[in-house]
Amino acid sequence: MDNPTLLKSTTRHIRIFAAEIDRAGEMIPSNQVLTLDVDPDNEFNWNEDALQKIYRKFDELVEASSGADLTDYNLRRIGSDLEHYLRSLLQLGEISYNLSARVTNYSMGLPQVAVE
Repeated sequence: MDNPTLLKSTTRHIRIFAAEIDRAGEMIPSNQVLTLDVDPDNEFNWNEDALQKIYRKFDELVEASSGADLTDYNLRRIGSDLEHYLRSLLQLGEISYNLSARVTNYSMGLPQVAVE
C-alpha cells in the first residue's frame, strides 16, 4: 500500500493539509482530500458569510488547479492566494481583528479607523 507524504501549506492565517482527519482527530495523509484550517489563532472576528467566502474561494482555487500534480508548490500557491483573499476581506471590512486574541498582531496591516 502506498503511504503518501503529508503535503501542507501554512501561512499565518491559512493552513492546508493533503490529509483527512480521522475520528481521533489525527491527520491521515491523502492524495485525494485537502483539509483547510482558517485562522487557527483566532486573530480575526468572522461571520458565517465571510467564512463561506473563504471556503468558496478555496474550492475555486482547487478546481482551477485540477489536473495538476499535488505538490508542495501547488498547495503553497493556493494558500498564498487565500491569504491575499483574506487580506482583501479585512480591507473591505467584512472581517475585523479580534482584539481579544491571545496575541494582537496586525500582520495584515493596521486596523482602519473611521474619521468623523
